[in-house]
Amino acid sequence: MSIKGICVLGSTGSIGVSTLDVVARHPDRYQVIALTANNNIDRLFEQCQQFLPAFAVVIDKDHAESLRRRLVEAGNKTTEVLSGAKALEDVSVLPAVDSVMAAIVGAAGLLPTLAAARAGKTVLLANKEALVMSGPLFMAAVAESGAVLLPIDSEHNAIFQCMPAHYHAGRSALEVRRILLTASGGPFLRKAIEALHDVTPDEAVAHPNWVMGRKISVDSATMMNKGLELIEACLLFHTPPEKVEVVIHPQSVIHSMVDYVDGTVLAQMGNPDMRIPIAHAMAWPERFDSGAEPLDLFSIQRLDFEAPDFERFPCLQRAYDAVTVGETMPAILNAANEVAVGSFLEGGIRFTAIPDVIKHCMESVAVMKAHDIPEVLEADRQSREAAAAYIARLQS
Repeated sequence: MSIKGICVLGSTGSIGVSTLDVVARHPDRYQVIALTANNNIDRLFEQCQQFLPAFAVVIDKDHAESLRRRLVEAGNKTTEVLSGAKALEDVSVLPAVDSVMAAIVGAAGLLPTLAAARAGKTVLLANKEALVMSGPLFMAAVAESGAVLLPIDSEHNAIFQCMPAHYHAGRSALEVRRILLTASGGPFLRKAIEALHDVTPDEAVAHPNWVMGRKISVDSATMMNKGLELIEACLLFHTPPEKVEVVIHPQSVIHSMVDYVDGTVLAQMGNPDMRIPIAHAMAWPERFDSGAEPLDLFSIQRLDFEAPDFERFPCLQRAYDAVTVGETMPAILNAANEVAVGSFLEGGIRFTAIPDVIKHCMESVAVMKAHDIPEVLEADRQSREAAAAYIARLQS
């Protein structure tokens, strides 16, 4: 069995940390070639000392120099430290890299993830924004290069596992009638709608089932995370939005389901531990130990399901609208959401203003044909500017 080289984009975030936990359990299968981080230098230093990657990438030049100095002082002569956004793309296409874990949060992950797809790598896709933004362009790059695309989001990984044998992402499955995309409902599923106006960032990031970063936790609270997953599911499984049904499932035990034309519904179940989908994708088409605890069915006792309330979760409706329009509208939606969530986390706007910012950008930013990545990035830029201007008016 040959050892595969892996590049972890966003190694200090929750997905990156879980990925390296799985890697550490299988040193005979994986070797870490590159690790990248934004500004968590302390954790990246520890990871470099443990896994001795050939390269470590830090966006900020000063932070990179600090890491370089600390590694030298610690006697690490293996790891070369690089800096800048371009270096993310460079390490994603290294000949020694077989698999790329795309775990950078937000639009920043688009270009390195796309570079990995164009280079024909096995792309372990945890960055949903990259696919939401570039849509058909990303899927075309996968098809043209022969890259293998394996979803890491627990829901999309569950759908992938429930698809027909030998299924590959990006293809239609004619025998599938519906995709049932489950959602926990987040921390505010039962909170009075009128009380959402006053929720704090700390309340919004307190997810009842999952331990995640602050941005994705807020997205879960607004259900924009599910909206982005809806768009991603349409692309990954070549399925129109009317055949993707969001189902609230508070226990987060069933991670998604596939409804077949013969009436069969297949569900993937497991504890809410991201190491499960990570290990599935890393071992695919085989399986190996993830480190997750076995599911105790007797402790669950019940599984609840309900339809989403679009009045409570207007961001989910925005996502359905965006994927229906297509072109650069998903990129506009994503950019507006990133700016709005950032402002909310910094105390700039109220929680209930997030969908308002998104709606404003979707109505005011011109939709363009998404012929190439520059057009996608231009839509992203315009939407960010429109969101910032709208937030400034709210604050004045």
